[in-house]
Amino acid sequence: MAIEHKILFTGTMGAGKTSAIAAISEVIPMRTEARNTDLSVGKATTTVGLDYGEVTLENGEKLRLYGTPGQKRFEFMWSILARGALGLIILIDNSRPDPLADLDIYLENFARLIAETGCVVAVGRTETHPAPGLDAFAQRMEARGVICPVVPANATRAEDVLQLIHLLLLQLESRTGHEALR
Repeated sequence: MAIEHKILFTGTMGAGKTSAIAAISEVIPMRTEARNTDLSVGKATTTVGLDYGEVTLENGEKLRLYGTPGQKRFEFMWSILARGALGLIILIDNSRPDPLADLDIYLENFARLIAETGCVVAVGRTETHPAPGLDAFAQRMEARGVICPVVPANATRAEDVLQLIHLLLLQLESRTGHEALR
């Protein structure tokens, strides 16, 4: 039987969690979406439970990909989905009014998971919204005692999402001192 691991994607509504999972999933992604009632975000639907997909690594191990709902009112799902996760990928939408405050929400709510595993922060829409820059995110995390990669990424591009997973696995490898998943 193949070894399976859980990777968690989180971020605000519209940050790209559903798109990231869909970009690399080998199975048709499962989505729990409902009509969006938040008029401040130009999106017809929003995740209200979770997103789910799968990808198989070169060594045959399977990654189960879970996406959290982005709205704060569904945060009760965050801790449920975090249980047993190998690591966390935080997606930040740089076009939002205060992306650094958005980052703070996820660093705070997933502090335990980040401390126990690993984390990668992916900042999207940097081409159209270059500020704040990646250094500002790194400084914000360092002030909170969190050191992890911060990279620009487009959640709709499979190669970008695979790079995020690769960075997460490398971070886990450096923490454990032996080869992580491949």
